[in-house]
Amino acid sequence: MNDIELVLQNNLNDEQRAAASDEAREVLALACAGSGKSRTLAYRIAWLIAEQDADPEGIVAFTFTEKAADSIKHRVAGALAAAEIDPNVLGQMYIGTIHSYCHYLLGQMDARFRQFEVLDANRFKLYLLSRFYDLGLQVLKDEMGTGQFKTVNETSFAWSILNEERLNPEQVAEKFPTLGNVLGQLIQSLDENEYIDFSLMQRRVVDALDAGNPGALAAIADLEHLLVDEYQDINPVQDDLIALLHANSSSLFVVGDDDQAIYGFRGADVSRIIEFDQRYPNTKVHTLGINYRSTPAIVEAADQFAAAELGAERFVKNPQAVERDLPRDLRVLWFDHRNDEAAWIRQRIQDLLGTTYTETDGTVRGLTPADFAILMRSTRRPESNGGPPRHTPFTDQLRAAGIEFTIEAAGGLFDRPEVEALRSTFEILRQANPNRNQVRAHFDEVIAPNYPHANFNFVARVLSDWGRRIHAQIQAGQPRQRLYPQQLVFDLLEAFGLKAAPIDEATLMDIGVFSQIMQDVESVYMSVDSTGRFRTILNFLQQVADDGYDSTSYEISQRPDAVTVATVHKMKGLEFPVVFVADVENRRFPGDRRAYSGWLPDDLLQVPLGRGAYQSTRPQEARLFYTAATRAERFLYITGSETSEWWKQNRNQSSFSVSLRHDELSDDTAGLPAGLTQCQPDRRIEEGRLPTTFSDIKYFLRCPKDYQFRKVFGFSPAIADLFGFGMTVHAGVAKLHELYPDQVPTPEEAGAVATDVFHVKHVPQARDPENHPGPYERARERARELVSQYAEDFSSDFEHRRQIEKRFEIPTEHTVISGAIDLMLHEDQDGNILDACVIDFKTMEGGEDPLTNDDIEWSELALQVQLYARAAREVLNEIADHGHVHLLKDNQRVGIPVAEPALNAAVSTVQWAVQRIVAEDFPMRPHPEKCSGCDFRQICPKEPEQFQIDELPEALHVTDGQQQQVAAFSKFDADYAGD
Repeated sequence: MNDIELVLQNNLNDEQRAAASDEAREVLALACAGSGKSRTLAYRIAWLIAEQDADPEGIVAFTFTEKAADSIKHRVAGALAAAEIDPNVLGQMYIGTIHSYCHYLLGQMDARFRQFEVLDANRFKLYLLSRFYDLGLQVLKDEMGTGQFKTVNETSFAWSILNEERLNPEQVAEKFPTLGNVLGQLIQSLDENEYIDFSLMQRRVVDALDAGNPGALAAIADLEHLLVDEYQDINPVQDDLIALLHANSSSLFVVGDDDQAIYGFRGADVSRIIEFDQRYPNTKVHTLGINYRSTPAIVEAADQFAAAELGAERFVKNPQAVERDLPRDLRVLWFDHRNDEAAWIRQRIQDLLGTTYTETDGTVRGLTPADFAILMRSTRRPESNGGPPRHTPFTDQLRAAGIEFTIEAAGGLFDRPEVEALRSTFEILRQANPNRNQVRAHFDEVIAPNYPHANFNFVARVLSDWGRRIHAQIQAGQPRQRLYPQQLVFDLLEAFGLKAAPIDEATLMDIGVFSQIMQDVESVYMSVDSTGRFRTILNFLQQVADDGYDSTSYEISQRPDAVTVATVHKMKGLEFPVVFVADVENRRFPGDRRAYSGWLPDDLLQVPLGRGAYQSTRPQEARLFYTAATRAERFLYITGSETSEWWKQNRNQSSFSVSLRHDELSDDTAGLPAGLTQCQPDRRIEEGRLPTTFSDIKYFLRCPKDYQFRKVFGFSPAIADLFGFGMTVHAGVAKLHELYPDQVPTPEEAGAVATDVFHVKHVPQARDPENHPGPYERARERARELVSQYAEDFSSDFEHRRQIEKRFEIPTEHTVISGAIDLMLHEDQDGNILDACVIDFKTMEGGEDPLTNDDIEWSELALQVQLYARAAREVLNEIADHGHVHLLKDNQRVGIPVAEPALNAAVSTVQWAVQRIVAEDFPMRPHPEKCSGCDFRQICPKEPEQFQIDELPEALHVTDGQQQQVAAFSKFDADYAGD
């Protein structure tokens, strides 16, 4: 038995090992809930490298979310280490979402795409709103007789289907001219304004590969092994991408569970996984049937339910749970009234908090609020008679009991009174600049009860200033104001006294989501400097409150220690010791069948509609119920109720819940599970709580409180003047190297490239740029000068040298730090690499002596270059003997030490930061220079605090012979008195 076989035997069960080491060209691993699919995929990668001698650069693994990617990266690093393979080779492979991979490929095909703003579903709808008239949406609205937001939602839905099914606007225009025209205009508008959404980036890559585009094929030339997680949830364009990539790879390994296919309404087709071995006839199929998550009762009851509901439309997997003699509970409960149901759930949470819980690794701890989840089919949709959100009885009970909770649900953000107070204060500016009496009434009724440290005069001053500017008359020929709603958020929170308020973590996270909504607004609106534009934002916020916002797209580093109240869809991939699947009644769960009602003509969608896509069917509801039940580890409660004061008719118990069968299943509302004991509550460490990029580390090492505001609470900074200038100059440099790979461009040629690439989104172009250039034109000219001067002064960068961007991953004890490197490769006449240099281009000015410039934080810049050099040397197999920071504004290139002691100190510093983040050690480390420019200075108390430990990180090598501590120590004033 060789080393890797021994590693697989020691870390995987027989089923997992057989799947991970299968040599077939196509492998399908059917992974039951809790069966260790991520572990299997991770060890598959280690086996490919150790046994198949696979080149790490040829490995691409797709995950469903970025958080799942982070988890799998960490597992792969552990698997590689167990196989005695340097975990740093992780950086040579790609592990991440499909859309991120497509964005990366587009950037390889054309450097211009690197500066495109990526629009998620929320931002895409905002984009449509911001260009409602320009895109012809008003005409479409009038023709369809709908409201503005209905038009936006339906257009967004049609756009996604258009790209997922690879249709063309011309096909739509033949049957629905107005919609086809809007979709065609949208393609042109996105390109001109340099935006791209998830569906379009995937579509563009698939179309390029399908057409044999040389740049696309060159970008995937090294691909050898393709792995796909959550295969049951892919949509048509993703399936095409996988097929096209596999045409250039030697193996395809897919993992999924047909019983957890819950995204049919988005276009995912469960038949893709069920018929996988028919489309790829030589497929080897493996079933991962041992469930390590849930009790035997939960596993057996859920599997029997799926078999009864889905019959021949599913794989037979016969999962088995690992038996452990621990406290557990499985109940299906029916209550007379919704309030009784909510009260019972609240009481059960109180009963189980602090009880002993043994993890699968043997760790013993007491349960905390984060171990509980209340899952619902939907949480937000009001009753037809105007009732409250469906989660209200449950959250009211938790609130009354003093149990913290977070609402991962459509619109739930504004059920938090502190967040609603913020939104309603925006609303008071709708009609005009409010008078003092209006502000006083609003302050007394809304602000003061939720923010006890709010200052009325301060609030009045903020509203007066913003009201004047929002409703100012726009005069012809005058430049536009720059009004950004994120700044209004910070101005109001400062006036509300947030920095002094005793607000819990869950509430701060919800306020942080409001901040991120404003960031989304700013990503597509140049400014909100008119009554009409500001009202559009207010209307959007009202729509968000009614119909919801997908806050799961926000990658905050951790969930609060609070009970999760969420829809089942939003908890896909997660697990909890205790799960309540609530609100389970007929016509709720399962819900009624809903046919396709989109605006794309039905006859263009005959194939997907025939397979049940873009609809809601009973089989899809059954899979959703199965997914909900299998989130539970030890305690599962399925609950429903017959009546509510908001219901017009009594409800019947769900056919799903009554069909559950097991000897352990109880319908008794009395009594606690046997064997409960008490233990000190201790929160479970989640992989998602850890930093994953250099930027994360940089924020922490500057000031841990900055990191907490940004990455834990989720606050977004206010937009800076000329935001994006550095990125567009960097894109100009990259494009220059792309166009001139083997010759020196003239300064004029370099300047033309910079001018062509230049794009900043938050500065308006002048009405008469030739005679009266404005800030946009002056910035463009400055970018032209910088790139032109760079090409002239550093012409040697183009002499047998080429600049490339490469991704990297650096494993640490707890996480994996990801990023991208700019490498300058020096080659001989035959293209052989002689050496590699890490160059970090910055749009900064160094002055006469850059190293003594207090405006430049050299410890940050040195750390970044040194991490990149370590990655280039150990991860990318490049000889990185030199590191530089290139200050473009005065064209200075400053050397950074990259010898082994410097690199070791850099890695040690990162590991120290990760350990402090794991320990949730976020002290304020104020200093006048740092605080004056901090993004969160308006809401931070700025009180000097110490770390929980005395150990300092290693000093960094900033120049040869000179070392410096990171700013959390070198710029910390223990006597700082604040503002």
